[in-house]
Amino acid sequence: MRPRVDELEAIIRSKICTVCDQRTVHGACGLPQDQGCSLFELFPYVAQAVLATKSDKIEDYIAAIRENVCPVCINQRLDGTCDRRENVTCALDSYMVPIVAAIEEATQGSGPWETNVIDLS
Repeated sequence: MRPRVDELEAIIRSKICTVCDQRTVHGACGLPQDQGCSLFELFPYVAQAVLATKSDKIEDYIAAIRENVCPVCINQRLDGTCDRRENVTCALDSYMVPIVAAIEEATQGSGPWETNVIDLS
């Protein structure tokens, strides 16, 4: 059975939020209210980019994220630069390896790497 995007997001939250350096001592997200987490604000795009990539090299996944997710992120400038990436405060960029690994693990039984592996509705 193919995981829905909300199910996949829950899996990623359980793996990434628990180790995120923005987490408070009480376990809550420490990001300011007006500054959302780029990973989860754009999660459907993240999932699509990862699932559309079939590679054993993380560089290929990074390229897919830069090409398909970063351009729709409000934090990326028109020239392609990003303060969050540069200041290591982008969760998507900081936790790319475990994010890709978790998505691969969660969808492995769903068949080949295709963008339709998850239901984005």
